[in-house]
Amino acid sequence: MTIAKVSLDCKNIRDWESFHSEFAQVFGFPAFYGRNMDAWIDCMTSLDAPDDGMSNVHCEPGKVLTLELANVASFAVRCPAQYKALIECAAFVNWRRLEVGSPSVLALSFWYTRES
Repeated sequence: MTIAKVSLDCKNIRDWESFHSEFAQVFGFPAFYGRNMDAWIDCMTSLDAPDDGMSNVHCEPGKVLTLELANVASFAVRCPAQYKALIECAAFVNWRRLEVGSPSVLALSFWYTRES
């Protein structure tokens, strides 16, 4: 499926296990997904390459997929390591692609308020 935006509710993330389960479910990662951040990076790096078989969600080549996150503030407090890894690894996905001459593929969108 080719789309421009994916929504993920961070309220379902409580630990590393639920982090990887949520992303695997929302993005349709393959059965061999390693459930670690290296594997997450590999899957997200291929968002514009359906033939790689790394997810069921794709954007058009040369386009950016926006990952819209809900309930980020409570996630950041509840799971600071997962929150930090998500931010850093999303940035790394784009850096890795730019290093080999490919365009960025992933944008994060969220509103971080103390009330959320």
